[in-house]
Amino acid sequence: MPEAAVSAMPTAGWQDHREALEFIERVTASAGKVQRRVLVEILAQNAPAEYLCRLGVSGAAPGADEAFRRLAPLVTYEDILPFVVRIANGDTSPILSGKPIREFLTSSGTSGGERKLMPTIEEEMERRSRLYSLLMPVMSRVVPGLDKGKAMYLYFVKAESRTPGGLPARPVLTSFYRSRYFLERPHDPYTVYTSPDEAVLCVDAYQSMYAQLLCGLVHRADVLRVGAVFASGFLRAIRFLEKHWPRLCRDIRKGELDGEITDRAVRGAVEKVLRADPVLADAIEAECAKPSWQGIIRRVWLNTKYIDVIVTGAMAQYIPTLEFYGGGLPLTCTMYASSECYFGLNLNPMCKPSEVGYTLIPTMCYFEFLPVNSGNTGATPEPDHRDLIDLVDVKLGHEYELVVTTYSGLYRYRVGDVLRVTGFKNEAPMFSFVRRKNVALSIDADKTDEAELHAAVSGAVQHLAPFGASLVEYTSYADAGTIPGHYVLFWELSAPSGGTEIPASVFDNCCLAVEEELNSVYRQGRASDRSIGPLEIRVVSDGTFDKLMDYALSRGASINQYKAPRCVRPGPLVELLDGRVQASYFSPKCPKWSPGSKQWISSYAKKTTD
Repeated sequence: MPEAAVSAMPTAGWQDHREALEFIERVTASAGKVQRRVLVEILAQNAPAEYLCRLGVSGAAPGADEAFRRLAPLVTYEDILPFVVRIANGDTSPILSGKPIREFLTSSGTSGGERKLMPTIEEEMERRSRLYSLLMPVMSRVVPGLDKGKAMYLYFVKAESRTPGGLPARPVLTSFYRSRYFLERPHDPYTVYTSPDEAVLCVDAYQSMYAQLLCGLVHRADVLRVGAVFASGFLRAIRFLEKHWPRLCRDIRKGELDGEITDRAVRGAVEKVLRADPVLADAIEAECAKPSWQGIIRRVWLNTKYIDVIVTGAMAQYIPTLEFYGGGLPLTCTMYASSECYFGLNLNPMCKPSEVGYTLIPTMCYFEFLPVNSGNTGATPEPDHRDLIDLVDVKLGHEYELVVTTYSGLYRYRVGDVLRVTGFKNEAPMFSFVRRKNVALSIDADKTDEAELHAAVSGAVQHLAPFGASLVEYTSYADAGTIPGHYVLFWELSAPSGGTEIPASVFDNCCLAVEEELNSVYRQGRASDRSIGPLEIRVVSDGTFDKLMDYALSRGASINQYKAPRCVRPGPLVELLDGRVQASYFSPKCPKWSPGSKQWISSYAKKTTD
């Protein structure tokens, strides 16, 4: 096969699964060669881009790849923000990309408390679609017969808006579900979903969830696999089922869709499959009415072979709950992707969640890696592009921060993911996801860092000042034991003896004040998607954080270097804190969130002119 053909994903559908698996084998066996070709292609395609011209890189000239490797700096989102704002405001000149920017993908990461805008081109959707098409060939190797039934995958769209220049700005999955690659997909017996497209595209989260679960129940006998994108989203669906199963069973028994489903497109799609079936309704009711919901997935969807959700990174906290509801069903993690780019696949999808490793597919972008200190403290101080390591040169067991150069116009962009090399597929490394840099709390798609949390807490404690109380110390954790999960703050307070007792309503307002100051991704999850529960403050007794320090010192920490952690993980520390809780308070209502607001664009624009 000619060299040029190796570097790009095929544009036509696979003739069979063998062809797809041969493609994976081929590009991983020559990963270094493919990566060099990908960089040449990216630079040639984007040769007119102002960004490359400023670097002194002539993308179409011989040796452009070597000039790029020598001259291009490492960048973060703040570095490219001025370029992003120009594109968002309507500048159509080739700024970052040689091809037109068609939309922005809104990253769930935050910058200055708001979403990041990732520019993307039309061709990138094709590339991402091709990676999706590799999933079932990989899975069908280890789970036979998946073409004999359906998948109950719960997919949802989220709010989108337009930039001042008129470009769509939306989450990457919303972009995909609204694209022709999803809506006009050819029939494939391996990817027959129970959810009608109309239900997936319904912006009303309640109606979408209701319709998708109802259709999943109607097709109960045909369902061979269940899932969602994130573990948190799938558990939210189980909680929805737990609350609404009597109504869903009534619809199935009578063959009539609930009147609260008012979206005409959704009603029309569901009514095509809904028929009166008292026997099915009785069978579902018999399982859902039992006192324990342990193993409910396996009990309701009898033929299910696995649960397909992301359970790496922050989603790992949901594994025990998934195992409870799944009743022993395997948890599969199939794909590694972000708004910046789609990266790779888990070629051993039936492995244990703790053993998940993603093989980066060399055709997706140009990958480089920044070594991370062994002390888990992040990248080396003031890293330089000369510290970067190529895809094929990473070392087993070492940790790296992922850096990408993409076809859409990101150049040596620091994604913020820390990965550990766990093995190799031919020349291509396999990575486990270690963590997101600087992220303290995460429940769903939200990411809250320590600085943002500290600013929110500092503002909220002002509500205590009229009562003479002050905050001695605090920490936090993401409580995944509830559905949906929620943020918990542990506060130790100092108050004058004999002072006025602080009313519970004041602490409730403190909870809401913290939420109001968190980023828009969090607030959307709370107010619109309902994927995050009300924030909780647990007031602990005097001396609790001294006990926390004593525990750390007993485990070998240095008293000279100890500082209270701003975030803790479930385990001994949370148990210690919970054992000293005196009172607990929750946010009384949802924080403000304005869907489709352009305020975040104007705030970015302001940054570039300050």
